[in-house]
Amino acid sequence: MKIDIKVKKPRGGNPVTRGLRSVIRDVDSICERDPAARGRLEVILLYSGFHALAFYRAAHALDENGAHVTARALSQFAKFLTGIEIHPSAKIGKGLFIDHGAGVVIGETSIIGDNCTFYQGVTLGGTGKETGKRHPTLGNGVMVGAGAKLLGAFNVGDNAKIAAGAVVLRDVPADSTAVGIPARIVKREGVRVRDGFDLDQVNVPDPIAEEIAKVKERLAALENKLDGKED
Repeated sequence: MKIDIKVKKPRGGNPVTRGLRSVIRDVDSICERDPAARGRLEVILLYSGFHALAFYRAAHALDENGAHVTARALSQFAKFLTGIEIHPSAKIGKGLFIDHGAGVVIGETSIIGDNCTFYQGVTLGGTGKETGKRHPTLGNGVMVGAGAKLLGAFNVGDNAKIAAGAVVLRDVPADSTAVGIPARIVKREGVRVRDGFDLDQVNVPDPIAEEIAKVKERLAALENKLDGKED
């Protein structure tokens, strides 16, 4: 599966105006997706995810202009204030919503498309063994649940969902849902690979538990057959 995410660099115009438009776009994306948000002012003053993203955009601009140490210093300052660490070299599209945000880590070579949603404790990390591109690439509209870990240089397709607590180590197709440790696909293109659930951050299946339950059923059936032969 190949995903080509290109986060466009701003062209021309006043940098202050571009910055203000980016801030307004980020604020509006939060207001649209968070039912607890009562307005732009509340988001600007009180949302740590927004604060971390604003610091990131400033640090990313510095990093792209060669001020790498200053950019890293700013990102570490943002981490101290918000509990969210975003490497300034990461590429993030418009409208990222980091809900609550505590413990979120976005690695250096991560690429994130437009209008994605992250919950607290999400990690876009590497495995510690690679060089070069070593962090995930996410398409547009991806939702990553609380505590999920995405480790390695793989692709997550548009509108995919990663369940809370999942550990993802390989590609996730577009319009699919990944659950478990390691993560498995349980829904693809609107069709349930496993029945009886719909992802809502809480009511998600445990693929391993399901397999164990099936083994138990088969053992019970075999025991019943053996008991019948003994009689």
